[in-house]
Amino acid sequence: MSEVVTGDAVVVDVQIAQLPIRAGARLIDAAIQAVLLVGAAVLLGFLWGDTGFDDSIMNAVVILFLVLLLVGYPLIFESLTLGRTPGKMALGLRVVSDDGGPQRFRQGLFRALSGTVEIFAFGAAPAVICSLLNPRGKRLGDLFAGTIVIAERGPRRDGPAPEMPPPLAGWAATLELSQLTEEAAAMARQYLARWHQLTAFAQYEMGMRIAAQVAAVVSPPPPPGVPPHAYLAAVLAERRRRESVRLEQARQAVTPMPPPMYQTPYPTPFTEPAQAPYPPYPAHQGYPGYPGYQPPPPGMPPSGPPVPLRPPDEVTPGPTPGGFAPPV
Repeated sequence: MSEVVTGDAVVVDVQIAQLPIRAGARLIDAAIQAVLLVGAAVLLGFLWGDTGFDDSIMNAVVILFLVLLLVGYPLIFESLTLGRTPGKMALGLRVVSDDGGPQRFRQGLFRALSGTVEIFAFGAAPAVICSLLNPRGKRLGDLFAGTIVIAERGPRRDGPAPEMPPPLAGWAATLELSQLTEEAAAMARQYLARWHQLTAFAQYEMGMRIAAQVAAVVSPPPPPGVPPHAYLAAVLAERRRRESVRLEQARQAVTPMPPPMYQTPYPTPFTEPAQAPYPPYPAHQGYPGYPGYQPPPPGMPPSGPPVPLRPPDEVTPGPTPGGFAPPV
C-alpha cells in the first residue's frame, strides 16, 4: 500500500502493483503483439508477391507497422481505456498519475516510447532493475511520465465505519442520497479516517472542501452550525444504514420457502396395518393330512377337496323341470 495525495489535498491509500504481476500483464500483451506481428507478416507476404511493390515501399510499410505495434499498441489502449492494456485488464491493473488522476495522453506517449527502449531494445533489464530499486515499483517510463501502476482488485482498507452523530439522526433520515457517487463517498471516508491526525486548520479546510462536494449532490442541506466532519459522518452512516436495509430485504426476498408436507391417502405396510378385504376362514379350513387341520364340529358338513367338473362333452343333458328335453 502507498499514499497518494490527490489534487484536493486528500491522502488516499492505493495498492501498488508489484513486479511479478506487472510482468504477467506484460507477457499477455507481448503474446497479443506476437500474434499481430505474425498475421501482418503473412498479409504483407501475400501483398508483396501479388502486387510486386518496390522494396523501398515494403520497407516503409514494415517500419510503420512496427512503430504502430510497439508504440501505438500501448498508447491507443491506455488512452481509450484510461490506463489499461489487455494484459492489465486481465490482471486488474491500471496506470494512473502520481496524484491518483487518470493517465494523460502525454504521459502515455512517454511510457510507450520509453518502453520501446527499456523493454524491447535491452530485454527489459533496465525496467526490472528500476522497479526493484524504486519504492513504488516504477520503471523508467513511469519516472519520466510521472505515473504509477496500481492494482484495482486489491483488498480495500477503509478503516472503521463512521458513526451517526445523535443530534443529526433525525435530519439524516430525510436525505436524498441517490446522486452521491462512490468516489465522493470514498473521499469523505478517507478524510474521516485521518481526521484526528490533521491539524485544526487542515481539518477545517479539507472538511469544508469535501463537504461542499458532497452537499452539491445531497439534499436537504445540514442544520446551521454543523461542523464538516459531523456532516460527512452523518451522510456516510445513513448511506450505510440504507444499504444494510436494502441487502436484508433482498436476502429475505430470495430465501426459499420450506417444501410442503404431503400425506399419502393410502396406508403403508410399515405404519398402518392393512384391513383384510375378506373375513377369515373357519378354523377347520384345510384338508386331512395338512398341518393345522381340525375336524369340523358335529352337525357341520365336512370340508374336502372340491369336486372337479367334467368337461362339457361328458355332461349328459337331462330333462328340464318343465319336461322339455333338449336335443342331443
